[in-house]
Amino acid sequence: MSEPGPESVPTSADPRSKRPIKRRAVTPHSEQAGQIETLFKDPSKEIRLPDSSNPRTSSSLAPPPEIVTNVQGSSAGAGSGEFHVYKASRRREYERLRLMQSEVDQEKDNAEWEKQREEAKRKDDEKTEKNRKRREKKRATRGKKGGKDSAMDMDKSSTTKAPSVPSQTDQGVNAEGQVPHGEVPGVIIHDED
Repeated sequence: MSEPGPESVPTSADPRSKRPIKRRAVTPHSEQAGQIETLFKDPSKEIRLPDSSNPRTSSSLAPPPEIVTNVQGSSAGAGSGEFHVYKASRRREYERLRLMQSEVDQEKDNAEWEKQREEAKRKDDEKTEKNRKRREKKRATRGKKGGKDSAMDMDKSSTTKAPSVPSQTDQGVNAEGQVPHGEVPGVIIHDED
């Protein structure tokens, strides 16, 4: 049997060949896989993300020419190349006008949104003020009544206070530790039998 010779190796894969290696059509899947492989080759390497591009505005475009030279009519002397020059010029001008219009629309939308926000804030403030006045009026009438509501307020205020520790004088014992004659500390039970 014979060994495979150089003639069995495809020309593009032969290291002696000067031909460029054939490149296959890249699918989105294989392109993404290739990018991920390069990222994982050196995980410690810092990944640089491209800066987010600023939105294009009419001021970012080149201004239209002030003097147009070599202006030709629709048919007289117009060569085949002039059509593409005209189309490019028209495309640039339409792009500039479109960007100017979008800026105007954006400003209009922003002003309208700001107006709606201010209107909503004003309505919220009015409603808050109305509710505050209603609460104050309710409190004022509750304080004048002195009925059940004020008694409940007193109960609530008494439960919120910290309980006081009774001193010895509150229990019927004077400062010297003696019990006065008429009072006996403790519970008094009356038998009616």
